[in-house]
Amino acid sequence: MLAAAREGHPDAVRDAIARGADLETRDGNRRTPLLLAATGDHDVAARLLVDAGADPDALDAQHDTPWLVTGVTGSVKMARVLADADPDYSILNRFGGTSLIPAGEHGFADYIREVTTNPDIDVDIDHVNNPGWTALLEAVILGDGGEDHQESVKLLLDGGADRSIEDKNGKTALEHAEEKGQDEIAALLRA
Repeated sequence: MLAAAREGHPDAVRDAIARGADLETRDGNRRTPLLLAATGDHDVAARLLVDAGADPDALDAQHDTPWLVTGVTGSVKMARVLADADPDYSILNRFGGTSLIPAGEHGFADYIREVTTNPDIDVDIDHVNNPGWTALLEAVILGDGGEDHQESVKLLLDGGADRSIEDKNGKTALEHAEEKGQDEIAALLRA
């Protein structure tokens, strides 16, 4: 089951389910088949596992869940599959963040659009992680200011992100954008 999910072989996953394989079996890093399918962006295998009742909230040794991994991969199709499993959106990753925070860091605009506009997904857009950053702050601080990050910032703002939230040093996203010379993002934050 683990190998089939990790490699994204839907027929093998289907066969393992039919034979009664344990949906919550774990590898050496405590990853379940669903988490492995999510990590590899194997949406068909993940759909089979979700439909069979796999736990979308199973934590691995790194404190990731299948849902949290979608923010790291930026996979919209996987987010949709896992949203159908009704995950607990309040579970946080090892940095104390939601799925939106790494998505902001990586500039995954399509993912941010899905999470902020899908009424079935309830992720706190202004959650502050352990380093003191929201998705908006991460998009600026760790982003490159390019088109993907510009679009990500716009989508976060359109989704209701609070631009006045400061990091642990008392700086807003606008102040970071200005310091980094991210003129387009700074203009979005001023609007």
